[in-house]
Amino acid sequence: MIRERRSREKLEAYYHRFIETGEIDPNVHPWVAKSWEKSAALKVPSDKMSTDRRLSEVELKEAQKLHGPAIKYLEDISANVREFFQKYNISLLILDANCTVLKSYSMPFYQMTPGEIEGVRVGIEEVGTSSISIAYEHRAPFWLFGPEMWAAECQQSDACSAPIIVDNELQYIISLVAVEQTDMPQDAIIAMLLTIKESLEVYLHQFTRIKAQEAILDATPFAVYHVMAGDEVAYANKLGMSRLMGIGARPQDNNEVKTNLNEVIMNYRHTPIYRGFKGVPSYNKEVTWITQAKTYEDITTVVPLDYNGDETVHSVVAVSMPIEDLRTLVAHAAGFTAKYSLNSLVSAGTNFSSIKDKALRIARNKHHMLIQGEAGTGKQRMAHGIHQASPRAAGPLITIHCGDTTPEILEQELFGVALNSEISHPGKLELASGGTLFIDEIEKMPKNIAIELAAALNTSQSNRVGEDVDRSIDVRIVGACDSDLKRLTERGLFARELYDIISRSVIRIPSLRNRREDIRDLAVHIVNELASQHQMAQKTIADETVNILTNYDWPGNIKQLQGVLEVAFFKTTDGVIRPEDINLMGDVKPDNKWKEDKDIFVKAWKAAGGNVSRMANLLHVSRVTLYRYLKKYGFEKK
Repeated sequence: MIRERRSREKLEAYYHRFIETGEIDPNVHPWVAKSWEKSAALKVPSDKMSTDRRLSEVELKEAQKLHGPAIKYLEDISANVREFFQKYNISLLILDANCTVLKSYSMPFYQMTPGEIEGVRVGIEEVGTSSISIAYEHRAPFWLFGPEMWAAECQQSDACSAPIIVDNELQYIISLVAVEQTDMPQDAIIAMLLTIKESLEVYLHQFTRIKAQEAILDATPFAVYHVMAGDEVAYANKLGMSRLMGIGARPQDNNEVKTNLNEVIMNYRHTPIYRGFKGVPSYNKEVTWITQAKTYEDITTVVPLDYNGDETVHSVVAVSMPIEDLRTLVAHAAGFTAKYSLNSLVSAGTNFSSIKDKALRIARNKHHMLIQGEAGTGKQRMAHGIHQASPRAAGPLITIHCGDTTPEILEQELFGVALNSEISHPGKLELASGGTLFIDEIEKMPKNIAIELAAALNTSQSNRVGEDVDRSIDVRIVGACDSDLKRLTERGLFARELYDIISRSVIRIPSLRNRREDIRDLAVHIVNELASQHQMAQKTIADETVNILTNYDWPGNIKQLQGVLEVAFFKTTDGVIRPEDINLMGDVKPDNKWKEDKDIFVKAWKAAGGNVSRMANLLHVSRVTLYRYLKKYGFEKK
């Protein structure tokens, strides 16, 4: 790299001897000699340097944008040594790995018009021997004296070039060119070139890794912040940026978003970041961030940095995950997703097919809705199908049963509860945010809770029991009711406020006795599901069995049909379910035990749907006998 000063007259003589005779003087540097021979073989003109092979203006701008970090870095360096460059008429060039000049700094080189060299390819094929072509060929820094250059018009200038190698790959070439033959501090110029080379390589190495780290951070479901003393956000990943924008921060010219957390977070002094600057770390803590625009809830970790012996913390790193995102992940992991699609709902006849078509149309809108039908008709499966067919399919599907608990527990389960100032639990209304909340037996919801739910849906804000913090919700309600909810509302037994919200879209599912044309296909579907679920061989249903199933009224609807077929499926020893395998009364056998055991009689009465004639047939007794036992057990006749 560092070559002793040579006599320019001798170097000129070596050059002309080769040009005229093709002979290489033994004193010519072997890398230069090899390059001269290659230049001659390529028939590169030796009088002038060609600038014909260049990028278009648009291509050059695109290339400069692509290589912007390296160009900007050298621009900053050249600005600091501009006086040195001007004193010795030195120009700094940066070229890409294809030997195309991306940028010329300081004094223009090879031309009088600034910028003329930019976009020009100056490889050995275009201009012949140069310090650039030798540095490119040998992947090493090289000083080339003017008389050694191939183009005669360039021989008044000495040049020194070096490759920029990052991760064992040639990324750029930088070149320092002395435009005039003056007494230059050659050692200083070489030292400067090596310093620029090393610093640029370190910068690009770090830049590449920082970009990779930023890509990783942007892909994570966490918001990441680096907060400096004084509460200024110095860095935020993509999710963190969006959240800062959501509370009023604005992007700067360099695409950074800077904001002072103390100015935008109303409860900042009660957050883990504030305590982090006191040297107190926090790990996976549930935190509420109150801003003018919105209240956020996160699971947050804060780590103090630069914690010194004098208890000074210069910055902290905060990593937080929005609770709504965490709930979505947990919901999917816990199976809070739709298990059934609308296509899985069997519809051999046109009646139920039209209901499915209506469900698909309703699923695609944004309205809350109501599903009505007798117990066991498949309202929950319909709700699953509607959720899966809706734009909210990627969100959670959460279920709450209104008839399973006390009003106090139902309210806490629905809205959440704050146990104390430190511990607060979300309700299912929050857990379903971004998705669907299926409320089963909604007619059993107490009026005061229903009114509170209606208010939350109208404002998209919810409060946990025992807490005054407003939390944003984004949820679709699908209510299910076994009875006529409109009539209950008119009688004052259900809150009008909630009914008006969920009754904009109503689906009424018919009883199984009113869709007998579907029973055969339903039975086959149920049996196939059982075989798949339990990894058993498929079984068929005999025609005689289908006739029995079709002629029965099914007071328990599809749920009862499924129970009967499940018993038959495991009872059947071969692959065919026959009439003798079917017990329409479930686990109640038509023996005499019902005459002595009221519990068995009650099960039989429910299986028959409270119908005397049907129950008499199931128990193989006369109606007169059955009336006697109805009176004995205190049942009304039907």
